[in-house]
Amino acid sequence: MVTHYYEDLVVGQSESVSHTVTERDVQLFGEATGDMNPVHFDEAYARKTVFRGRVAHGALSVGYISAVLGTRIPGAGSILLSATTEFRGPVRIGDAVTTTCAVKEIRERREVIMACTCAVGDKIVVSAEVLVMAPKRPPERAS
Repeated sequence: MVTHYYEDLVVGQSESVSHTVTERDVQLFGEATGDMNPVHFDEAYARKTVFRGRVAHGALSVGYISAVLGTRIPGAGSILLSATTEFRGPVRIGDAVTTTCAVKEIRERREVIMACTCAVGDKIVVSAEVLVMAPKRPPERAS
């Protein structure tokens, strides 16, 4: 786990993480959230939809964004305040999703605007602008 303190962040700084979506991920997410929509679990049903097959929950990709923000940049101690998210394409079981979050704007009161994307190959499937409160550097202790 990494922490980039508010005082050290610079515009353009970014971190990325990749994760391959598994059947287990979809199952656990559905169970944890109660979203058992058949488009995620029933191939025959999903083939008749616009997706032409099963897809992972869109919010699972949002979870990957949250993970980057909470563990990479800004990292431990970050607080997600708000997000605007656009779903541009489906994520399927077996897809390797690369999530990247970059510092877009640094504001007062430790507020930071992050530009985040989830991509499968070279296709962006989710984009988001996220407002986070970055952790501040702890005071140094006198020895």
